Amino acid sequence: MSIAPLRVMTVFGTRPDTIKMAPVVEALKAAVPAVQPIVCVSAQHRQMLDDLLVLFGIVPDYDLDIMEEGQTLTKVTTKVLVGMERVLHQARPDVVLVHGDTSTSSAAALASFYQQIFVGHVEAGLRTNNRYEPFPEEINRRINGVVCNFHFAPTARAAANLLGEGVNPHDVIVTGNTVIDAFLETAARTDIAAPQLSSIDPTRPLLFVEAHRRENHGAMREIAEAMREITQLPQRPQILWPVHPSPHVAPVVRGVLGGVEGVHLTEPMNYGELVHAVRASRFLLTDSGGLQEEAPCLGKPVLVMRRTTERPEGLAAGTLELVGTDRATIVGAAARLLSDESAYSAMAHASNPYGDGKAAERIVRWLLARLRDGVYPEAFSPAA
Repeated sequence: MSIAPLRVMTVFGTRPDTIKMAPVVEALKAAVPAVQPIVCVSAQHRQMLDDLLVLFGIVPDYDLDIMEEGQTLTKVTTKVLVGMERVLHQARPDVVLVHGDTSTSSAAALASFYQQIFVGHVEAGLRTNNRYEPFPEEINRRINGVVCNFHFAPTARAAANLLGEGVNPHDVIVTGNTVIDAFLETAARTDIAAPQLSSIDPTRPLLFVEAHRRENHGAMREIAEAMREITQLPQRPQILWPVHPSPHVAPVVRGVLGGVEGVHLTEPMNYGELVHAVRASRFLLTDSGGLQEEAPCLGKPVLVMRRTTERPEGLAAGTLELVGTDRATIVGAAARLLSDESAYSAMAHASNPYGDGKAAERIVRWLLARLRDGVYPEAFSPAA
């Protein structure tokens, strides 16, 4: 008697979770006929989602199309809950995979729970232990930690967080982070053009900047002023900053840095351009979560402009330095990496604790082992 294929639905809808779920979609396709992949997108971020679907060659089976101008967290959550109810009735998946900490993920997980469908959480177990930093992501993660059946932790520390919260060890595996799969694959592609920035001087160091998180909105002027001071350092570094269109970010950044020599403010980059820009930079200054994991793949140190990070493995490994949003602290850390070659080398050559490019494959193999009597994969270990 033949065994029915495992019907696995992936649900995502923002830029970060699309990037991180794309390798999972690809791994599920590679597992056909043992798996029947189903893709559902919420379109929480419509345009950014669509660009990434094209980049990764993903065609959704279901599209909730929830985005509206000025949408609140309440609207996002309720529209995903209602939309997922209909989709789950139609698709009847055996398991739903959600990612990380978006409102799409927590609402989709809850909708699946209401219909007693298994839910797997990709990038499970990240914690800052401060419910408002990052907001609302920390609580979204915790909701998923309670609702989901299967927990795909990117690191041993993330797994330990889950076990400390009472999650059954039988339901947890350390996979590495799928963002490493996506980043390495994109960096290796030859069909993606690098951003065309003819004004950048190749003889001067280039620093890549990205900052936009809600908790940093009040500090955006301080961050922008720090960048202006950094361009005046003896090494004459250049700043490349794709500016987020948020009204709390763009007017402040462009007001402080517009027209400053050595500062290159651009529109937000697509993912392929971003990967190439990171490759061309000396180091990064960011409040992004994903870049804390991605940049070390290419040996790029990361100065994290936040007071806390849910990625402490990078701090322990030495790939990250937490610098907060104080102007003097940011400038001092950047000056050290520009002038002290040993400090730079220590961060650039530290081992990346976040993955080896095989996380998505581990997730699919684990699901087939758990739900279809396959062979369980070995957990990811940075030392392996």
